[in-house]
Amino acid sequence: MKVCLANIKEANEISKLVGSLLEEIMNAVGEKSFNFDIAETTQRLINAIENENYFVLVAKDNSEAIVGCLTMYKSFALYAEGEFGTIAEFFVSDKNRSKGVGHLLCEEAKKFGKEKGWKRLEVTTPPIEEFSRTLEFYQKEGFAIAGGRKMKILLK
Repeated sequence: MKVCLANIKEANEISKLVGSLLEEIMNAVGEKSFNFDIAETTQRLINAIENENYFVLVAKDNSEAIVGCLTMYKSFALYAEGEFGTIAEFFVSDKNRSKGVGHLLCEEAKKFGKEKGWKRLEVTTPPIEEFSRTLEFYQKEGFAIAGGRKMKILLK
């Protein structure tokens, strides 16, 4: 298993993984929280990678198939003492879970953030029972609960 930065040629495959993540979240919460279109998502990802404001780490198995991804972007806040990274999406395919893939992605994300000079990495998990394993995973990886809940308002 290896972890590396993704390139735009892998955008469609990564977008499919993100679609699986969103579907899994919506099934767990019983609500259509996201709109997902594979073509639009792929193009959005290509643009973000080309603009170098969105970073994607991929985990590849021995056959070079992408089995997991972690996406992140640079954020800035006074409370965080400046620049920090935010993990936007993190997904490992079902058959590759509990095999250390998520750990490898987290370790590489930490290294990447340090190289960028970020003060910290942040991630949001839904504060519901269905995501207790996710919360436990992040805590095992060294993340600490910082409080709050992720909320949104659509500006369309």
